[in-house]
Amino acid sequence: MLPVGFASLQRGPEELAALDRVRGWTRERFSLSEDAAIVVAEVACGLPGCPPVETVVAFWTAGDARHQCDTRHQFKVFKPVRDVVEDDLPFAWFKDALVALDGMDCDCC
Repeated sequence: MLPVGFASLQRGPEELAALDRVRGWTRERFSLSEDAAIVVAEVACGLPGCPPVETVVAFWTAGDARHQCDTRHQFKVFKPVRDVVEDDLPFAWFKDALVALDGMDCDCC
């Protein structure tokens, strides 16, 4: 078993292409710069009522006068990354609602 950081080495070209596709849609949808960090990952969930596999997307935007450090945004799509389509992403105007607040992490969802 490979360490978590090397999990992408076990993925086939189709899955890697799907990850890149979702990353590109996210960059375009939220007007992110080319150097903005975007993470797309598949996460397995074994909790009751949770989809068996979901796609998690996180991205960071530069800080401003209100938020002096970079701001993390995140959302989930409740299906495997290869099944995600562009219309599954939140609308651009929803960006501020995707801000991940400190202390609001939830392991269950």
